[in-house]
Amino acid sequence: MTALLDVRSVRAWYGEAQVLHGVDLRIDAGEIVLLCGRNGSGRSTLAKALVGLVRRTGSIRFAGDDLSARSTFEIARRGIGYVAEQREVFPTLSVEDNLRLGIKPGVAGDAKKRLAETFARFPMLAERRATHAGALSGGEQQMLVLARTLIGEPSLLIVDEPTEGLAPAAVEAVKQCLLALRERGGAVLLIEQRLTLAGAVADRVAVMGHGRIVYDGAVDRLDPAIVDEWIALGALAGRTDGEPGRPRGD
Repeated sequence: MTALLDVRSVRAWYGEAQVLHGVDLRIDAGEIVLLCGRNGSGRSTLAKALVGLVRRTGSIRFAGDDLSARSTFEIARRGIGYVAEQREVFPTLSVEDNLRLGIKPGVAGDAKKRLAETFARFPMLAERRATHAGALSGGEQQMLVLARTLIGEPSLLIVDEPTEGLAPAAVEAVKQCLLALRERGGAVLLIEQRLTLAGAVADRVAVMGHGRIVYDGAVDRLDPAIVDEWIALGALAGRTDGEPGRPRGD
């Protein structure tokens, strides 16, 4: 069966610094794959490489289409949604206007329906629909960025640390969104350090180390030795702050 996303021998750079050293990864339709690893392992760089935000080589195929030379907006139009870690909202626009920007061209007639469904899914955003996005808390902005991406109905959602700083109710809302996307046949690449969350939603876990995939398999078969060597300390307990003394990233 053809994979929804088929990544082979992908390498990526920031300037002259090479971060990815030959990544292979497959994601099927209706599958949630957790991507984890220590800070600096290349997780966020892989996400950026998939959507054309860094210089990369190798093969990236999505639904049979070669994305290796595609620009970011072309990749988005083909059905890949990307939620970056930085919570990038349009601060001077309202919550509702931010959401409208996520609706794909050509579906304007369904905009009202899409907005109603989104507000039903994220009641905390419905309460603040007229508020400027810049006035939201960090957790609310995270929910807004996720909702803005989901309103475009991507076939593949790439989401980087979506639950960091969220209250338990918001974490549960994120979890339900990911499961709902999978139910309708979509796929998710979830960059997240919490293996506890992964156990609840992920079909598979891929572990990165030094810019490569060092483990790809079932969550319940993840060897504790791999956790100790390649995954940030505290991941099993649900911490997301990475290694002691090191800044977050990748």
